Amino acid sequence: MRKPLVAAFFALAIAGAGAAPAVAAPTGAPADAAGAQRAQAASPTLQAVNFAGTVSLSNCSGSVIRFPASVDTDPALVLTNGHCLETGFPSPGQVITGQSSTRSFGLLNSAGTRVGTLRANQVVYSTMTDTDVTIYRTTTTYASIRSTYGINALTVQDTHPVAGTAITVASGYWKRLYNCTIDGFVYRLKEGDWTWKDSVRYTSACNTIGGTSGSPVIDQSTGKVVAVNNTGNEDGERCTVNNPCEVDQNGTVTVRQGINYAEETYQIPACFTTGNRLNLSASGCTLPKP
Repeated sequence: MRKPLVAAFFALAIAGAGAAPAVAAPTGAPADAAGAQRAQAASPTLQAVNFAGTVSLSNCSGSVIRFPASVDTDPALVLTNGHCLETGFPSPGQVITGQSSTRSFGLLNSAGTRVGTLRANQVVYSTMTDTDVTIYRTTTTYASIRSTYGINALTVQDTHPVAGTAITVASGYWKRLYNCTIDGFVYRLKEGDWTWKDSVRYTSACNTIGGTSGSPVIDQSTGKVVAVNNTGNEDGERCTVNNPCEVDQNGTVTVRQGINYAEETYQIPACFTTGNRLNLSASGCTLPKP
């Protein structure tokens, strides 16, 4: 799990605190102008992702999010991991809703500069079962954040992500961007006592470290959040904490040392109704229930 542990600081010291973000290498270029035009027509237009709308937590990263049906007067929500919850890791099978919180978040602008502080008044939803998410409700609205800081929330995509999509993992904790593509999806990702379903596997260029937990995974073609960064296999161990393993439909276990993962977020919007209120009984809501 990508929390800022001693190993994270060790890794940063080796890489250098000012190391450039990892970027996926180009896979080749067309040999002529006609080929270039065909390639451009076949590929989505990519955008440069920045830090606007991301947040730093005391131990993790996160982002200010909204859903397709959210309106500007709704209370703003912050997304991070379940294992970033200030009261400790939710147990396997545990789902937390409506828990009081006074947690604060450092709001970042496009350059990664902290421009303000947001504060939560509630843990709307948190779990490490099937997925690894915590969603906080803040004391302010999207309109107020935009008026005060000129920053818009990131929209959560409500459709399943696609393999091969160019993505950016934007860490508010480290103020670092990791660029790569979605390599594929994992039927079950097991780490210690927890199991997550249909997880996103990155290509190796997204070499995230401790403290990147909770970072939004942003589709470079749409600017929307498609997942939330949560873990990676550090030591090549099998299914242990900080060493998740992949389990397929037949129960076959695969260990990919150095590969990192995220949990999909497309299923979350269906569980929220008018006013950004959680409704786990809503039609189409598949999030685990208490």
